[in-house]
Amino acid sequence: MLIEVKKPLRRRIGSLGMVKFDKGYYCYVGSALNNLEKRILRHLRKRKKLRWHIDYLLSCRDVVVKKILYKENKKREECEIAKKIRKISKPIPNFGCSDCSCESHLFKLQHLINVDGMKVWKK
Repeated sequence: MLIEVKKPLRRRIGSLGMVKFDKGYYCYVGSALNNLEKRILRHLRKRKKLRWHIDYLLSCRDVVVKKILYKENKKREECEIAKKIRKISKPIPNFGCSDCSCESHLFKLQHLINVDGMKVWKK
């Protein structure tokens, strides 16, 4: 998910506590092995029960989902993808990865990236 934070903000992110987000573009990596469409549509809603780290960020007024790229697969690849994105970006520590050993699943991008094998979500 390509996300734009339109102005700097501080936001309580569940158990992570207060997290500072600089203005700019971020990349979030997640998986939805079942009900991909429902998960994406949920992420796009501003009003929802705050459950995952990404929910807290996406519910902010000055945060916009710019693009959703997806890859259909029967296995989880989010950690593998996150490790590749980490090489070209700045991780937001412990964001979105409470169920794995990754450093993060949310990254501040220095420039926009091209992700091979992904499709752009169209509603």
